[in-house]
Amino acid sequence: MVKQLDTDGTGWERGAVVFDSERRKVGEYQDESGPYAVLRPLGGGREWEAEFGQLRAATADERLSAELRAANERSERRP
Repeated sequence: MVKQLDTDGTGWERGAVVFDSERRKVGEYQDESGPYAVLRPLGGGREWEAEFGQLRAATADERLSAELRAANERSERRP
């Protein structure tokens, strides 16, 4: 997967799936907040901020793992 930049080239496209190497987590790019990227887990949840320099496109394996984790969490929440 290639880096998905927004139209002015300043950051990631909203919805891009990225890997935060500092936290070792996969997230979906939401927006910018000053010098930080705002990410959220693929299945939803609490957003976090990450430095742009710590982000890269998530690999297929990383994305699949994050999607599986989200599906498992959803199934555990069902009554």
